[in-house]
Amino acid sequence: MLEQVDKIAEDIAAATVETKEELDQFRLQYISKKGIIGGLFAKMKEVAPEERKAFGQHINKLKDAAQEKFRTLQEELENKAMQNIEHEDLTLPGIPNELGSIHPITKVREEIVRIFERIGFNISEGPEIEDDWHNFSALNFPPNHPAREMQDTFFIEKDPDIALRTHTSSVQVRVMENQEPPIRTLSPGRVYRNETISARAHCMFHQIEGLYINENVSFKDLQDTLYYFAKEFFGQDTKIRLRPSYFPFTEPSAELDISCSVCGGDGCNICKYTGWVEIGGCGMVDPNVLKASGIDPEKYTGFAFGMGVERMALLKYGINDLRLFTENDVRFLRQFSAI
Repeated sequence: MLEQVDKIAEDIAAATVETKEELDQFRLQYISKKGIIGGLFAKMKEVAPEERKAFGQHINKLKDAAQEKFRTLQEELENKAMQNIEHEDLTLPGIPNELGSIHPITKVREEIVRIFERIGFNISEGPEIEDDWHNFSALNFPPNHPAREMQDTFFIEKDPDIALRTHTSSVQVRVMENQEPPIRTLSPGRVYRNETISARAHCMFHQIEGLYINENVSFKDLQDTLYYFAKEFFGQDTKIRLRPSYFPFTEPSAELDISCSVCGGDGCNICKYTGWVEIGGCGMVDPNVLKASGIDPEKYTGFAFGMGVERMALLKYGINDLRLFTENDVRFLRQFSAI
C-alpha cells in the first residue's frame, strides 16, 4: 500500500499543465474528495491497526504535496498568460477620470447653511420619524388642526402618535428642551407631506428652519436677518417684503417674499406677474411654544423662519419642475458639475 502512495507522489511531482482545463483535471484527479487521495483515506480501515498511523502520515504528506503542486501549476499558468498579453503603449496619454457633480439640492443647502453660519447660527439635526409632541403639540397645533389629518401627514399605521415629520420645527423643539437660551440654531433636513407629486409639489422635500431665542429679541431682528440672507443668496439688489400670515407656532406670523430675480420685479410667469416670489414663512415664537419647552416667555423672546430648499433651488437655477431633483437623470445633474 505504501508503494502505491509513493508511486502517486512521483506522478504528482512530474505533472505539468498547459491549460486551465488540464489544471482543473489535476485538481479533480488528486485533490477533490472523490479523487485518488480521497480514495486512499477511505482505505484506512483496510490497513492493519499497527500500520494505520504510518499510513495516515504518508497520505497527509501526499495530500500536502498535491495541494502545493496545484498552487505551483496555477502560478505557472497565470505567469504564462501574463507573458502573452500585448502591453499597451505606455506613452499614450491617460484616460481622465470623469468627476461627478454635487446634487443641486446639496449645493443650495450648503450655501444657505454657510450664509447663516457667518452670523452665528449653528446646525442641529433630529429624527425623521417623530412623535406627536415634537411634531405637533409642542408647536401649538391644536388637536383639530388640519395638518393632523391623513391628507397632510404620513402616520405610522400601528401607532397614530408616530409620523414622518412634516417640518424640521420638531428639531427646534428638541433644541429648546435641551439647551438654555441664548439659542441660535439652523435645522436642515428632509420632511414628508402626503401630497400628490407634481411639478410644484412632492411628498418628500427639504427644509431649512432657523430659530433665535434670547432676551429682547424683536421682529426687527427677524427682518434684518432675512434681509441679510436674501441679499447674500440672491444678490445685493434683492428686496424683501413680509406679508401677514398665520402659523400655530409663531405670533405674529408672516410670509417672506423676495423681488423676482428673473424679471427684476417687472413681472413674469415665475412671479405670476406680481414682481414678488414667496420663499418661506417666519414670525415671533409663540409664548405657548416657549412654555412647552420649558423656556420662560416673560424673560425670553425669539423668532423662527423656514424655507424649502427645493423652492430656493428652483429660483436660483431657473428650474421649472420639482420632480427633476429626485429622478436622478444624469443629463440634468451634470449641468451642475461646474457651478
